Amino acid sequence: MEEQITKEILKKVRQVEVRTSRLVNDTLAGSYHSVFKGRGMNFDEVREYVPGDEIRTIDWNVTARTGTPHVKKFTEERELTIMLLIDISGSGDFGSTTGSKREIMAEIGSVLAFSAVRNNDKVGLVLFSDFVELYIPPKKGRSHILRLIREILFFQPQGRKTDLIVALDFINRVARRKCVTFLISDFCLPGDFDEALTRLKPKLRISNRRHDLIAMIISDPREHALPDIGWLTIEDAESGAQVELDTSNPAVRRGYVELAEARRKNLHKVIRSAGVDLLELSTGESYVPPLLNFFGNRRRRLSR
Repeated sequence: MEEQITKEILKKVRQVEVRTSRLVNDTLAGSYHSVFKGRGMNFDEVREYVPGDEIRTIDWNVTARTGTPHVKKFTEERELTIMLLIDISGSGDFGSTTGSKREIMAEIGSVLAFSAVRNNDKVGLVLFSDFVELYIPPKKGRSHILRLIREILFFQPQGRKTDLIVALDFINRVARRKCVTFLISDFCLPGDFDEALTRLKPKLRISNRRHDLIAMIISDPREHALPDIGWLTIEDAESGAQVELDTSNPAVRRGYVELAEARRKNLHKVIRSAGVDLLELSTGESYVPPLLNFFGNRRRRLSR
């Protein structure tokens, strides 16, 4: 039985690897490289000046010593550290279409990880619920990436609730150097939603100052609108609380939509006001077009 489970896990990891690595190779690798730059420029060598070189790159010490103009040559420090902070709380198990939110998070994490490895960057992983469940330090290599995919897909969390602040505090503590941090979650915050956002905002701002923080919101169509199917029991996957709704009532469906949209707008406002880049993805649609659009918009903005 255990051997069969292991085979199924390896099969699933392999499927994700094939699907996401092909996507990276065919579509995303160039976009990733152009959007996420290295930490700066490294000195490479000194060579003789040739017409067209920047005057400001002249090495005056070498020029004075040799009597011939020389310039400093630099190369871009390409290597980055990518950190994936992935929410594995109970609400991620929900999915009304072809896959759950957690499966989409796993694919997104895989795409980002393979893109990073192709560009010789390190990738680390933090899986969290209402506490940090697993931390894998940044490394390079295909075997490392396959381990990350396996953990994202099959790690069994102990917690059911979500605490984004715990995850952000953790990465700020363990990551000594600036890294590109993807916070991948459905942002289903416990308790009073607006109050939770108020507490989250300063943490987002601090994390974004220390790192390059990008928030990825994963949602499901049923979280934004209800079908007309009569009485429906809705259960909060994290708290276990249940509520019964008469979805045949247009006022009920309209109220549900309005509440969901109000929460969505407030969440976007808080994230953006903290200076954090934001990408929203849905289990009901391909993540490729919005991801490419996000890379394109970010590249244009940073090049201004």
